[in-house]
Amino acid sequence: MAWTGYQKFLALMMVVTGSINTLSTNWADQIHSKGSDGQERLFNHPFLQASAMFLGEILCLLTFKLIYFKTRNTGGHSLTQGSQNFNPFILMPAAMFDLIGTSIMYIGLNLTYPSSFQMFRGSIIIFVAVLSTTFLDRYIIRREWVGIANVTIGLVIVGLTDALYQSPGETKGRNSLITGDLLIIVAQVVSACQMVYEEKYVSGLNIPPLQAVGWEGVFGFSVLSVLLVIFYWVPAPPHFGHNPRGTVEDAIDGLIQIGNSPLLLFAVMGTIVSIAFFNFAGISVTKEMSATHRMILDSIRTLVIWVVSLAVKWQVFHWQHIIGFAILIAGMCEYNGILPRCSFRRAPEDQDRVVNTEADRLEEA
Repeated sequence: MAWTGYQKFLALMMVVTGSINTLSTNWADQIHSKGSDGQERLFNHPFLQASAMFLGEILCLLTFKLIYFKTRNTGGHSLTQGSQNFNPFILMPAAMFDLIGTSIMYIGLNLTYPSSFQMFRGSIIIFVAVLSTTFLDRYIIRREWVGIANVTIGLVIVGLTDALYQSPGETKGRNSLITGDLLIIVAQVVSACQMVYEEKYVSGLNIPPLQAVGWEGVFGFSVLSVLLVIFYWVPAPPHFGHNPRGTVEDAIDGLIQIGNSPLLLFAVMGTIVSIAFFNFAGISVTKEMSATHRMILDSIRTLVIWVVSLAVKWQVFHWQHIIGFAILIAGMCEYNGILPRCSFRRAPEDQDRVVNTEADRLEEA
């Protein structure tokens, strides 16, 4: 069935804004700007960047409210359909998982390549599947085990390439790359907890996805704002505090750096706006087409990020990345049942997917 013009627009918006989100966040990490002590340094404020991401999610709630009030007398809109009879605080634990996972990911992004960052986010399939068998009493079928195995092999290839192959002109050291990749994997464990929690406690409430993302943004931003004050006074471990105070996070220094650099301000605004449009486009793609289409488009986003990173020389080309990326995507497709089946009969258990939460919520950045 041919795509409509609106569906093509949504697909393009998802790929473009999703790519911009990761690239703009990494771009901010490459910009030098004067800080609170008058010295120029790289912008290294992962927790402040995480708060910017939550601001973008809050824009989703504002968008929901705008659509809701505009269409409530005309039958409503597909993006606002769902129950309004729920306690928003049911989303608080999910927001806390999101806060922890996003903050760790942004620390990892500062240490590794944008393309590796995006590829390692695919490991969430593994952790969602494992946690679902424990907390959701799901059964992993053979096809999904094959997909998980392929994803694992692809990630191992990407990780070993980052760890073993260092070419002249590399902007990041081996230890930095290994640490960054490991942190991203840890973040995926936390994000998997978020998805399993949402499936167990939130999915049955029929909350409109755009509204749920917005409320998580409100809770995440509120709690992180308090943590930024606390982190301003907490001494950082060795090799972590890269701000004048040597603390876990110096938000004031970060804001001063943003104010002193129009380019840095533009990059941070790119993170805020792109995550809002990306969530909107992703949810719309799921509603207009399917979660499978959303997963495929997110894979294209990974390819775009990798190509752009090579073009602007944020990383050096390694042909092993191509192999790892190909196996990773093949595993994700196998896990989600996209690859054509060789047999004519389909196993009955294939009708009951173990985990489609990952495909439903590929997002976020």
